[in-house]
Amino acid sequence: MTELRDLLTFHPGAPWTFLDVGFWLFLMGVLAIDGLMHKDKRRTLRHVWLLMASLLFYWKTSGWFVLILLFSTLSDYLIGHRIERSDRPGSRNRWLALSILLNLGLLFYFKYTYFLTDAWNSATGWDIIPRNWLAMGANQVLGTEWSVDRILLPVGISFYTFQTISYTVDIHRGQVKALKRLSDFGFYVSFFPQLVAGPIVRAADFVPQILRPAALTKDTVGLAGFWILNGLMKKVLLADWIAVNFNDRVFAAPSAHSGFEVLMAMYGYSLQVYADFSGYTDMAIGVALLMGYRLPQNFNSPYKADSCGNFWRRWHMSLSGWLKDYLYIPMGGNRSASWFTAISASFLLTFVVLLYPDPTFIGTLFAALVGGAIAMSRIPRFRRWVITNVNIWMTMLLGGLWHGASWNFVIWGGLNGLGITVYKLWRKVSPWENKDRIWKRAVAILLTFHFITFTRIWFRTASHTTWASFGTNHDLEGEWSAANSVLTQLASATSWEVIREVTSHFGHVFLVMGLGYVIHLLPSAWKSRYRVAFATAPFGVQIVTAVAAVGVAMAVLSAGGTPFIYFQF
Repeated sequence: MTELRDLLTFHPGAPWTFLDVGFWLFLMGVLAIDGLMHKDKRRTLRHVWLLMASLLFYWKTSGWFVLILLFSTLSDYLIGHRIERSDRPGSRNRWLALSILLNLGLLFYFKYTYFLTDAWNSATGWDIIPRNWLAMGANQVLGTEWSVDRILLPVGISFYTFQTISYTVDIHRGQVKALKRLSDFGFYVSFFPQLVAGPIVRAADFVPQILRPAALTKDTVGLAGFWILNGLMKKVLLADWIAVNFNDRVFAAPSAHSGFEVLMAMYGYSLQVYADFSGYTDMAIGVALLMGYRLPQNFNSPYKADSCGNFWRRWHMSLSGWLKDYLYIPMGGNRSASWFTAISASFLLTFVVLLYPDPTFIGTLFAALVGGAIAMSRIPRFRRWVITNVNIWMTMLLGGLWHGASWNFVIWGGLNGLGITVYKLWRKVSPWENKDRIWKRAVAILLTFHFITFTRIWFRTASHTTWASFGTNHDLEGEWSAANSVLTQLASATSWEVIREVTSHFGHVFLVMGLGYVIHLLPSAWKSRYRVAFATAPFGVQIVTAVAAVGVAMAVLSAGGTPFIYFQF
């Protein structure tokens, strides 16, 4: 009874995750009742049950912010039907615009309101929202103990708002039909395995699964178990262990460590962020499979990429694909700029000015824009080049800003956009573009990996690393200073004596990092073989393996763990 009461009680602080015992007790209860309803004639009742379970999960994660999820669900359900029933294009467009406005308005309010009001107050001295209002506790409004200046970001809002936008857009495009039952749509939006950190599920991919019974087989359950254990080992043995034993120590005070230590911490962080996020995704895929639903692949060995563009086709594939289909292509893709490009550019420039409201900076930025416009009008080739690439830059910059209101995230997104553009120029003149030799491809992979790792200097220094800091306002000066400190140490020379000493002291960490990268670079066919081998193994073998894996995970976590990195977005 005490455990049940604990499950039904919201505790402000760290969200409920796949690493909590309470979650797995909750899941066993969900699966037990779900199994009784796993028949076609009970599909509606089953979806109602899974919807209620998902809302309970989100309540345990975010408390009364569940009302925001319910509002988004109800509004887009109604708007979806209005779009489908409208005969006139103008009416359909207006309803779609309302859906986008509501969803992005919610996202913008909860993610950027404090930053924008504080930036305005600081720049003008005119408090459009009094500072004492910003410091009021959110418990006076939403029943939590969080304050507005500390956290006002519902977990997962960046993910489920993108899902609901894809639903109404796909209805507008005629790619899906509006779901008749509110319970079915609510189930699609709030499905708890992927609710708080993705992958972002398209309506066109998931709605057909809602409308047909999901079949479970022994091999499906075995495959689900593999993904859960695989994700658990990634998160605990790679991401958490490397972070606790090395990465977090270095990034906490980069100036106190040698350039070699900072370099190794950057290598470690690239592995950490991949193992952390893909580990969560693996577990989400596995949990969904236990109920007969297939979530989309979110990672495809991204560090095998041989270019920056190829990396983004392999990394966080559900977000990259969403940005491509709902932002990049509507802006005109690589064909031309559009009015949507102009709106996106205006929004981005406004945000950049608010990030740094310095008159000298604004004047320099304005002069650069005017100079660029003059050059485009005088040099046709330059104009064509800008028009061809501007949508890439807008997409990557807005993708960076999606992660948070920080200069460092904007720089990170801008560098990745620059990397894609430079490679497009390079492949036109490079004799290496035809990677017909293994060594050519190896060099391309190595260069791409180091570029991506380099850009993560700004990503890591802008990211929050504790549950208590999730959702807090970004310290722009502190983050900028931290990134510069990392760059300074990377540029500093390290003696061989220090390298030997560091390697001797942290050799076990570097060994685990090396092993992690080796596993990552294994051929996909090899990974498929051992995945199938586990899924088809005798039940006893699977149980023994699972018990051993969980035992190891508990032993490692007893020494400390870290939050899932993408929960903060």
